[in-house]
Amino acid sequence: MTAQIETIRDDFSFLDDWEDRYRYVIDLGNGLAPFPEEFRDGAHKVPGCVSQVWLHASRGEGVDPVIEFVGDSDAHIVRGLVAIMIAFYSGRRASEIAGADAEGLLRDLGLDEHLTPQRANGLRSMIGRIRQEADRALAQPAS
Repeated sequence: MTAQIETIRDDFSFLDDWEDRYRYVIDLGNGLAPFPEEFRDGAHKVPGCVSQVWLHASRGEGVDPVIEFVGDSDAHIVRGLVAIMIAFYSGRRASEIAGADAEGLLRDLGLDEHLTPQRANGLRSMIGRIRQEADRALAQPAS
């Protein structure tokens, strides 16, 4: 089961050492739900990531639907970052996702200063894809 974002924030606040945070991020990735094989394709792959990252969104009904995300990566630390983004964004309304400050979350967790440039770029690509899904849901409501 994916951890809740407030639990992640609380846990990070107790971890002083970057090595402990790094292990915790990997543990979060290990807790991700299995990613459906049918979504392990080019349409669900997030471009701009050095590691392979897949993301699938499913949305509810209405003009401002709740969007649920599942994701995966072939790299341990990136899989943990996917877990953090899913905990942050999944289960929110599209309008909330569009306005959510993921960069602020990363600063709060201290991750912004410890990610390699490649991982940071990949994470920005993932955030961009998530926001794109929210924008699409707002522009084309499901009936």
